Amino acid sequence: MYQVMASPLDLTVDTAPDLCEAVGKWQTWLKVEKNVSPHTFRAYTGDLGQFLNFLRDHYDGEVGLNTLSATSLTDFRSWLSRKSMDGLAASSRARSLSGVKNFLHWLDKQGIMHNAAITLVRTPKLPHKLPRPMEQVQAFRLIFDDVADDWVSLRDRALFTLLYACGLRINEALGLNIADLPRDGYVRVMGKGGKERQVPTLPIVMESLAAYRAKCPYAEISTRPLFMGERGKRLNQGIAQKAMRDLRGLLNLPDTATPHALRHSFATHLLENGANLREIQELLGHSSLSTTQRYTEVNAEELIRIYKSAHPRSTN
Repeated sequence: MYQVMASPLDLTVDTAPDLCEAVGKWQTWLKVEKNVSPHTFRAYTGDLGQFLNFLRDHYDGEVGLNTLSATSLTDFRSWLSRKSMDGLAASSRARSLSGVKNFLHWLDKQGIMHNAAITLVRTPKLPHKLPRPMEQVQAFRLIFDDVADDWVSLRDRALFTLLYACGLRINEALGLNIADLPRDGYVRVMGKGGKERQVPTLPIVMESLAAYRAKCPYAEISTRPLFMGERGKRLNQGIAQKAMRDLRGLLNLPDTATPHALRHSFATHLLENGANLREIQELLGHSSLSTTQRYTEVNAEELIRIYKSAHPRSTN
């Protein structure tokens, strides 16, 4: 899944050996000790590579650990400004900064190098985005409306039922194998940072999975992916997202109906029906309660909307 090379970021040109070695060790740390996802691994190493390329051009010469140590606040701001002029959104710039900060903080903790300026670099301000859950009736249509009984349609129904009933991330659901099938009323999933959690399952989940498994043409062994693609490999996220787009048209659902919206809907509907934030945090696998608290804002917005539409004096 990961690819760690001797020259991981094409560092052989104008890069000092000490920096090449440090980057390789950092990549190993990300993969082995932090157990970051392959997506995060690619993003962080790619962002660091772009930053080092900027420094090479900026200083017009070899970049090493001494260069990084001497990089000033002005230099960091120039790099972010360049990315902004290149048209990168604030979210992309923030992610790039996060990757570079991760590497510099790791160097500091390892006693390899210290850069005082990085702590003064402000993350680009991001727009405050709230989750966009589906209405309960819309989510129920995805689960209960009649669909074709071919194995691919049943697979998609089982996947979307699992996402909504258990609040899983799409990559968590697609990462399940036959050995991970729900048992004893729970499904065990591996979340971000390699953290395992148990999520209760409902009978509808087991029913939809059973219907799919009965029609799936691929033999079941413990190491086989639970959700299979038509070519006999693990189902790809892109295919699952396309299946949702197709269903949106058939069921007349809004464009906001996505696989990830089912996770948002799971949390929002639990909150609306009396679950507390700590419980929802555990079910979602959030490391921070502040992440889960976004759903209280969704509820507050809906409450204000209902108030304005229903109160007889709201237009005055």
